[in-house]
Amino acid sequence: MDNKRRKYCIFAAQFLPHMGGIENYTYNIAKELIKRGNKVTVITNNTTGSKTTEKIEGIKVYRFPCFNFINGRFPVMKPTREFWLIHRYLKRHDYDIVVINARFYLHSIYAAVYAKRKRIKSICIEHGTGHLSVHNKILDFIGGIYEHMHTFVLKRVCGNYYGVSEACCEWSAHFGIQSKGVLYNAVDLKKIEKIKEKELCDYRMKYNIPEKAVVIAFTGRLLKEKGIYELIESVERYNKKECDNLYLFLAGEGEEKEYVEAHQSEYIIPVGRLAFEEVVALLESSDIFCLPSLSEGFATSALEAAACHCYIITTERGGTKELVMGKEYGTVMKDNHVDTLYRVLEDVANDPEKRRKAQELCYERLREHFTWECTTDELERIVNE
Repeated sequence: MDNKRRKYCIFAAQFLPHMGGIENYTYNIAKELIKRGNKVTVITNNTTGSKTTEKIEGIKVYRFPCFNFINGRFPVMKPTREFWLIHRYLKRHDYDIVVINARFYLHSIYAAVYAKRKRIKSICIEHGTGHLSVHNKILDFIGGIYEHMHTFVLKRVCGNYYGVSEACCEWSAHFGIQSKGVLYNAVDLKKIEKIKEKELCDYRMKYNIPEKAVVIAFTGRLLKEKGIYELIESVERYNKKECDNLYLFLAGEGEEKEYVEAHQSEYIIPVGRLAFEEVVALLESSDIFCLPSLSEGFATSALEAAACHCYIITTERGGTKELVMGKEYGTVMKDNHVDTLYRVLEDVANDPEKRRKAQELCYERLREHFTWECTTDELERIVNE
């Protein structure tokens, strides 16, 4: 790998201060590239009413004005004066590569067309393993048709596709895309280890949870497709049937916030959106991390849980199974049905030795393969091809 400093233009439909998996991925890749002496510009949409242009930790950020469709989940650029100012700025500048995060946004087609017209190499990184859902069969069907039409157009202007997991690459094949490789989602393990050295909040003590009780954590957006309903119902059923109780912390915000709060009890504990240090503290206070998701690319929350030595329970959907490689690493369920999840909780909650061994194996696999240094090494290799 040469030592030439590169100029990267990264397109992400959403970015800080908006929080989410793609935003986190973009931010950390950009930080690592800058640390290595490269220059990074992020082009995004202004979903949060932030400044049109600003610099965040050395990252130049430009935000297109936009319409926030589907509660901000699907921003569409708005052709106002600010849009054309950014457009003209991009026309005047050259980059070594254009990196496009996620395939199904109009933002992504704009990025690919821009790169093709400027004759700049572009790559598109897939972050999902299923169609975007609004939980309405008719609208989801229409959305699926749109996504196939959109991808047909994108394929004509961008020929290089990658995924944040092997599972994402498999999903891309659904659209006739042959992915060229994986640019794994990752965590800043050094940062997490430094946080763990601090005197953190003990969530067990804060909520008067008995020392020997088993604690489950869910961290992420409170969305139906994340398996929130099934997780809560499974824990409630367990606590009705078993002698020992399970405690469930739910950290995050989202469309199902009211549902979660309606089920709050001594054992179901919503804690809202937490700062990153608080997330680490919560995971450090937990025994099990559970993500019974129906659709996932490669959940950052699962990687953070592994970094905090939590036993991981997840589904076959998405890339987490590439971290949890077998039964000795954790539990990967074929579905997220309440009966399935209940049986898994029953097994894992009563086997502390099984949890301990899996926690250690998972942590070592994370350390060796899923850090931003590893992913950035691969991205730089692609640029230098």
